[in-house]
Amino acid sequence: MKCPFCEFADTRVVETRETTEDVTRRRRECMNCKKRFTTYERVELHPLIIIKKAGVREAFDRQKVKSGVLRSCEKRPVSIDEIEKLIDKIESELRKADKAEVSSKVVGDLAMRYLKKLDKIAYIRFASVYLEFEDVELFREEAKKLMKQ
Repeated sequence: MKCPFCEFADTRVVETRETTEDVTRRRRECMNCKKRFTTYERVELHPLIIIKKAGVREAFDRQKVKSGVLRSCEKRPVSIDEIEKLIDKIESELRKADKAEVSSKVVGDLAMRYLKKLDKIAYIRFASVYLEFEDVELFREEAKKLMKQ
């Protein structure tokens, strides 16, 4: 494992922790610059293909999901670890379905479900983009539903 700071090739594992059934978190230290960083190991499984609204197929991309969730969580009291766990849950659920192809709607619905539990403001932000609110009234209706729960 190369150090992301100095690119030295030798690091040592300081701590290992299982975060979910598919992910191992390792805290590492560079033997050269002594800086520490975290890596995540995931079991490599079959490729997961996402079918977009227009019918286009593309490989599942954790970073793409993370990017959308991060945008919705901006300036909210949500840690990166919580976001990583949320994305782990989404990916884990997609893989448990044991399907090679999954609709992007399923991914969006899972993200909304977990965001609703994590942070209601982040949820409504995500929903406004994902559900394509075209006017304030649709936004207001979703917020009312959220307040009743």
